[in-house]
Amino acid sequence: MESGTFDQDGERAEIFTVSRLNREARTLLETGFSSVRVEGELSNMARPGSGHMYFTLKDQGAQVRCAMFRQSNLRLRFRPEDGQAVICRGRLSIYELRGDYQLIVEAMEPAGEGDLQREFERLKTKLAAEGLFAEEHKRPLPALPSRIGVVTSPTGAAIRDILHVLARRFPAVPVLVYPVPVQGDGAAAKIAAAIRAAGERAECDVLILARGGGSLEDLWAFNEEVLARAVYDSEIPVISGVGHEIDFTIADFVADLRAPTPSGAAELAVPDGQEWRRRFEVTGSRLQTAARRRLTDLGKQLRWLSQGLWRLHPGNRLRQQAQRLDELEARIGIACRGRIRHCRSQLAALKAGLRAASPLPAIRAARQRLEADKGLLRSAIRHRLDESRNRLEVLYKTLEALGPAATLERGYAIVTLPEGPIVRDPAQVTRGQDVAGRVATGRFSARVTDEDQERS
Repeated sequence: MESGTFDQDGERAEIFTVSRLNREARTLLETGFSSVRVEGELSNMARPGSGHMYFTLKDQGAQVRCAMFRQSNLRLRFRPEDGQAVICRGRLSIYELRGDYQLIVEAMEPAGEGDLQREFERLKTKLAAEGLFAEEHKRPLPALPSRIGVVTSPTGAAIRDILHVLARRFPAVPVLVYPVPVQGDGAAAKIAAAIRAAGERAECDVLILARGGGSLEDLWAFNEEVLARAVYDSEIPVISGVGHEIDFTIADFVADLRAPTPSGAAELAVPDGQEWRRRFEVTGSRLQTAARRRLTDLGKQLRWLSQGLWRLHPGNRLRQQAQRLDELEARIGIACRGRIRHCRSQLAALKAGLRAASPLPAIRAARQRLEADKGLLRSAIRHRLDESRNRLEVLYKTLEALGPAATLERGYAIVTLPEGPIVRDPAQVTRGQDVAGRVATGRFSARVTDEDQERS
């Protein structure tokens, strides 16, 4: 009889090595169960330094060893612990060295979260179709809110983080907390009621909706439709700061702005006070430079206008007219004397030539013409002098009316800062600042008590 190994039918059977057997079994398992979902309870959790996880998944009747490698662990949204009910997705395999049957886990979620995720996607699709996530509905946040409302639990870490950030960035903005439960039955309805109450009271101009991190179940209040519609209908812009950066809720999509964390929401709600202070300092420096440049330009204009005013000053004009009058008077005198000499010559010639005839009528006529000319000349001189005096008076009165003294006489005052610049804009003064005033009869000091003025 030939030696060897035979099957039940007497035929020779193939002989496997242990390694080959485990390898073939592994291939069959991985081919036949390329992807399975298994629900059970975690036990025997082990986390070596490699970052992998090894555990047992069990129920009342059986258990299976599991391995979840580091690359898959990084995608977990929670920390698995012994006793947790979970749903694992992976593939069946065999650890060939020991021949251990095991499940290679590629994804894990708390039991019951799958249903929640499906409900999340259903509601998300519904609300998106209704336009609740539309960008055109998003309202801008105020640059500097007068008051911030925070809708959150009054005892959680979220409110402490928010208050800390707000106190650091812009402590002058007051904060109003609307205390609500952020987890459990009825939490969504209470949060929605707080949002509506904030809108009705109009106590703040921006709302922060906040909660710390957690599982999908822990955050479920922020995925309910009643809360989503309250956020959408809110008259006040809403910042959603729910969970961690990887957490997304329906409230995030509906809100006017999403922040990755509650602290991030506080960062978005107020500006950086230090940055504003630096901007004010830079702007103040620029204004001072511009003011000095403007004052220099105005000084040049003033000197130019003063020179022009001097050229147009009535006194200068009067002196010119007086000089002109003296010149005309001298010319008239010369002309009169020349005319008189001419007349005398004519008179002498007439006396000599008309001795036979009586010269008296001609002489009287010549004298009459001479007196008439003298009268006309004197009248013309007086008229010219009167016109010059009247023009001088008009120019003098105009100069007085345009001067600052006349403006002060009408009840106006010139207000200056202690450093000397004239106040032309309410923005130059602040509450409590001392100023100086000049009126027609003297000077006074004052202090600004009210900044509520209209500014251009």
